Amino acid sequence: MQHYQSLKEHYKFTEEEAQILKALQPRMEKLADDFIDEFYNYIWGFGKTAQFLKNKEIIAYHRTKIKAWFINLFCGQYDLPYFMYLYKIGEVHVKIGLPTHYVNSAFTFVRTFVLKSIEENFGNKEQHVKEIQAVEKIIDMNLDVLTSSYREEELSKFLSLSKIEKSILTGLKKFNSYINYFLAGALALVAFFAVVLFGYDIYLLFFSDIGIEKGILTVLGSLLVLWAAIELIHEEINHLQGKGFAIGAFIMLAMAALIRKVLIYSLSAEKGEELLIIAAVIVGLAIAYWLVGAKKRTTID
Repeated sequence: MQHYQSLKEHYKFTEEEAQILKALQPRMEKLADDFIDEFYNYIWGFGKTAQFLKNKEIIAYHRTKIKAWFINLFCGQYDLPYFMYLYKIGEVHVKIGLPTHYVNSAFTFVRTFVLKSIEENFGNKEQHVKEIQAVEKIIDMNLDVLTSSYREEELSKFLSLSKIEKSILTGLKKFNSYINYFLAGALALVAFFAVVLFGYDIYLLFFSDIGIEKGILTVLGSLLVLWAAIELIHEEINHLQGKGFAIGAFIMLAMAALIRKVLIYSLSAEKGEELLIIAAVIVGLAIAYWLVGAKKRTTID
């Protein structure tokens, strides 16, 4: 944290703003108990908070530390010891495996709580604006320092790798990027052929003796496949933007293709046995889709 001065310079944090925060401390100290109660109500909504706050002793210790951090947020003296104190908090978060998502979300609550108090004590407009700017900066700097521990942990893991391991890891990442681009192109090709299939089924409906009932069901099946292909492309776009890839989209496409067959075979009395087999496969896919969705919901919670 020897570069804490440059951190303050990057955020254009001034001594005047430090004194503004110091002036806010008595008011915030009076609100500290309310802050802790509301903060805990907020973080318990994460779902997995109990994994990190396992018993009453840990909770009591954590409440004391969070309250002290909140009051210290308005200490007015933001020097090396202050930023080292924040960095150590970040190291503890890394050590216990606390996701950065929880840290970022918790800071949203802190920001909202403090700004609400400032709004409720509105007096002079100019001073009001200065208070908001000072609060925004100190909260952002706190978040910056806390999350820097995570970045340095990832960097240390990478630096600990041998030269061969680094080369393999870099090569695999590049190869993975190429595969993703290939997959995106393949999905676009699938969507194109799904459009062609839909157009061909429309043609058969009007210009062949396929029968209007079977023709309509065939068109609906093709439309279902096209919709599933579009959903798959949407998921791949999300994946290329850094989000997780939804395997459920592939399952959905397979179900759409099988449902199309069911729609076509349902008009044929000779396809009864095949329909039963396809129906069993669809049920299996539906269960798999439900399990994937349930796991995703559990992960989010």
